[in-house]
Amino acid sequence: MKVRVICHEGYKAQETPRAFLLGERRVDVVRVLDRWRGEDHEYVKLDGSDGARYILRYDRTLDEWEIHLTESPPAD
Repeated sequence: MKVRVICHEGYKAQETPRAFLLGERRVDVVRVLDRWRGEDHEYVKLDGSDGARYILRYDRTLDEWEIHLTESPPAD
């Protein structure tokens, strides 16, 4: 699923996600857990303000973000 990501830009574009939009709903990044680089993509594993865990994938060729994986918050 393609997603609009709001980033803090440092020395390179699209550096660190700060929030993303799921439709009209904004999910803030609470904590970045991990990040790694693939051949054509950047991956960021994070906890969202909605309690879910996400892996976002940035396609460097197309300059697009998408949600690669979502884990629901733990049940109480």
